[in-house]
Amino acid sequence: MRDYHVHTNYSDGSFLYNMVAAAADAGLDGVGIADHCVVSERDGPRGQRRRLGFPLDEVYERRRAAIADVREWFGIDIYDAVEMDYDPRDETEIRAFLDEAGFDYAVGSVHWIDGVNVHAERYFADCSERERRAAVDEYFEKLVALVESELFEVAAHLDLVERNPPLQGCATEDHYRAVAGALADSRTVPELNAGRVLDDYGRFHPHPDFLSVLREYDVPLTVGSDSHEPGEIGPRVDRIGSFLAERGIEPVDVDVEAAGRV
Repeated sequence: MRDYHVHTNYSDGSFLYNMVAAAADAGLDGVGIADHCVVSERDGPRGQRRRLGFPLDEVYERRRAAIADVREWFGIDIYDAVEMDYDPRDETEIRAFLDEAGFDYAVGSVHWIDGVNVHAERYFADCSERERRAAVDEYFEKLVALVESELFEVAAHLDLVERNPPLQGCATEDHYRAVAGALADSRTVPELNAGRVLDDYGRFHPHPDFLSVLREYDVPLTVGSDSHEPGEIGPRVDRIGSFLAERGIEPVDVDVEAAGRV
């Protein structure tokens, strides 16, 4: 098994060496270092970058050298990847950066709807039901655009809105089918994301109903633990393995060579 989505101290995770060591201890054959990156100049995403420290576009070469050093210590594949914050308005900037940086592969994710971060529980709790449903509509419209952009090898945590209690239950089968249809016609592969499977949320992304639709469309899945701490990797990988085995799902590997960013 390979985990294509972990974070390090180059965004909001723990030290690179410790994350790779934990991946090796978990028995993984490979781990993808997919730190957050924001290239948007709009106020919301850029402000988050300043507050949380997502300057990978400025330090990716330094991280690449660190990854090369760590490869000397562990007998697993270590991928030099990125998780890009996506908005259709930023496609030109994202494409230019990815072409310049030459990552092994790119993960795309939608984090901003209605001008605020999707995790802003207090903001959405104060919205009306109509406003919440409109925000979820916007989220899935952006997700379809992400897939259709063909910028990314992997689409991250497809239904991230489910993590926010005021937005839970607003997604519909029509949303799921729109995304599944786009994925069925795309090289982009969604991930089974374990980022919140061991906390109060307690589920994988995508939601079981969403997963059923993806399987109906014969959309393959790859794997991402979305771990930020070394102690998260092993338990999440174990849960991923059990989940896949119970459902007879064989995850696919990201075709790094086909990504054209080697």
